[in-house]
Amino acid sequence: TAIPAIFMRGGTSRGLYFNKADLPKDRLLWDEILLRAFGSPDPRQIDGVGGTTSVTSKTCIISPSERDGSDIDFLFAQVSVDEAKVDYGPTCGNMLAGVGPFAIESGMVKAEDGETRIRIHQVNTDGLVEAVIPTPGRSVEFEGDVEIDGVPGTGSPILLNFLQTVGSHTGSLFPTGEKTEQINGIDVTLIDAAMPVMILRASVVGKSGYETVQELTEDGAFYQQVEPMRREAGIRMGLGDVSDKVVPKIIIAAPPREDGNISSRYFVPDKPHQTHAITGGIALAF
Repeated sequence: TAIPAIFMRGGTSRGLYFNKADLPKDRLLWDEILLRAFGSPDPRQIDGVGGTTSVTSKTCIISPSERDGSDIDFLFAQVSVDEAKVDYGPTCGNMLAGVGPFAIESGMVKAEDGETRIRIHQVNTDGLVEAVIPTPGRSVEFEGDVEIDGVPGTGSPILLNFLQTVGSHTGSLFPTGEKTEQINGIDVTLIDAAMPVMILRASVVGKSGYETVQELTEDGAFYQQVEPMRREAGIRMGLGDVSDKVVPKIIIAAPPREDGNISSRYFVPDKPHQTHAITGGIALAF
């Protein structure tokens, strides 16, 4: 059975974009379809379109919105690389950049001349985002001169206005009512803006904040220290037992290098994100 899809990059991620109408009505079949499409579980994903990392194993399921004030419903699915698992809990701000172009290319939304504004309902978190897509001549412009770190070459800019971010999972910016508190003797901030996260200084867990992805991936002692903290954070934030969930995420922050205001490492949560999630960036900015 052939199922149409568009293989596309969004920000620093990539994956498959589906029209919900093309998938089976029985949602119990979705996991098997997505796992086979990406070639999971297999660390090489050799029999699918996955790129062997979490940021290249993502799915967007798009449909006309059923909610007032929105044009498009966007359901995100994270496909595991080496496990037979599909997670519909989080959302993805990077892949969100491709939702508007997909909606136009698939005929769900008619493009305006110059630019097209599309209001996207993030089904996973009930958030609302306005995407501004360049559409000269009523066609999506994919070529451009905008550069972003983590992606070679250039492309057309997609502006995303996050309109509803506070309390994405918990209903509150600071779910515990505290801006800072201690877990296992370490100062942390538990915040929910676009994504529930636990933020802490890199130095308090023995990190500079400038380690490479490989160095952080191989540091088992680091995860043994921060994972119990993350689970406690989940309980305090009202998320319950998060031992088998990917939220809350972990952010370690350090003084800036080059022209930035702060240096940040984002974890997903048992390994470092190879780039940085947009949703995590929003929480950090708050």
